[in-house]
Amino acid sequence: MGDSPRDVVRAACAEFGEDVVIDWCVGFLSGEVSGEEAYGAALPKLVAITGVSNPGGWKLPVDPVNYYWVRVWAARVFLYVWRDDLVDVLLKAAGDPAWRVQEHVAKITAQRELGQLVDALLPLLDHELPRVRAAAVRAVGAAGEYEHAEAIRPLTDDPDQTVRAAVERALERLETRLDRPLR
Repeated sequence: MGDSPRDVVRAACAEFGEDVVIDWCVGFLSGEVSGEEAYGAALPKLVAITGVSNPGGWKLPVDPVNYYWVRVWAARVFLYVWRDDLVDVLLKAAGDPAWRVQEHVAKITAQRELGQLVDALLPLLDHELPRVRAAAVRAVGAAGEYEHAEAIRPLTDDPDQTVRAAVERALERLETRLDRPLR
């Protein structure tokens, strides 16, 4: 078992500088650095942010179907380091075709209480995967406004218990954060 993602990111930032690591991850997440490049010329950067010599553990050449993982790992870094200009990158990433990237954007939104991302995450409330719906609900609870309560309220009847529990907590959190009743 290797170091935790947090430890890996801290080590990368200590070695290369926080802004450099963030810039790498912006390149990966935005697609400016393609998956092919990530496993080619940019592999040392990918190794630095994942902490493993063969990120993903796939045989080379890496099947392009797995390239989305590069964006997932880049997004994960923003749970541990932050810069205010990342909001624009995350706004675009909220619509990423890979659900794991979308889920990470929701997690970052919740963790950092990024209200400016909430509207971009509302489509995830209808996602087929319960874990993505739950992450979007948590983001609304952590960073949403009064009017966002209506967007998550229908999920009180979600077929998945995790989502229903997330809605209950999110509504309570909104009420507390906004210091006003939601009903």
